[in-house]
Amino acid sequence: MATEQNPPKRVTTRTLQTMRDRDEAITMLTAYDYPTAKLLDEAGVDMLLVGDSLAMVVQGHDTTLPVTMDQMIYHAEMVGRAAKRAMVVVDLPFPEGQIEITRSIEASARVLKETHCHAVKLEGGAEQAGRIEAIVTAGIPVMAHVGLRPQNIHVDGGYRLQRDTEKLVADAKAAESAGAFAVLIECVPTEVAAAITAAVKVPTIGIGAGRDVSGQVLVTHDIVGLTSGYTPKFTRQFADLGTALKEAATGYCQQVRDGGFPSDQESF
Repeated sequence: MATEQNPPKRVTTRTLQTMRDRDEAITMLTAYDYPTAKLLDEAGVDMLLVGDSLAMVVQGHDTTLPVTMDQMIYHAEMVGRAAKRAMVVVDLPFPEGQIEITRSIEASARVLKETHCHAVKLEGGAEQAGRIEAIVTAGIPVMAHVGLRPQNIHVDGGYRLQRDTEKLVADAKAAESAGAFAVLIECVPTEVAAAITAAVKVPTIGIGAGRDVSGQVLVTHDIVGLTSGYTPKFTRQFADLGTALKEAATGYCQQVRDGGFPSDQESF
């Protein structure tokens, strides 16, 4: 059993590759704050993603585009400090992964220097190979992201299922050749994800990509019912914390208004 004197062994890029080679499923969930990251880490989640999805999940925006690099660093520092076992990956927000490569390297270096996190995630495939290679050459692990790319939402004209097997396989292979330690595959048919996984040797992490991948990632708020509306087809709710939170707040308000809280036992 892990203790403060005997901490759990950290999941690393090598750990993930070994899991892929042994056909052991990899688990990944999003985290944006210290207490959530601590609980997920203690639950045994292999990887935590500080996703730019926080723009939608935490900040209430319609897309991932508004979140800034400074905001990503702020959230990543909390998550990285909480995680004792999980590998923590941080999204490069728009446009840090689209403009000058030197700026992408600088942004990625901030993640390693200013947080306790271990890698960055970058949207794109073949067209991002040079950027991935430059960041990896600088000593920063990179997870690639192919398929549906939320930062490309306005070019694609919406959140659409990606079906071009040939292109997506080429994207994943280019990312692998450039040095990416893993490839996230978002919103593609099962057979496409299977083809990508068969074409590369690094781990593939699916979200809306079926079962024929090395592991799965979901947004934590979705699996515990803390959503503010739309829930994607590819997610599953494992608990209903949204209803529990609302009921707790309703009970608190009623007790305060009725004079039932605080009681003598809760007063000095």
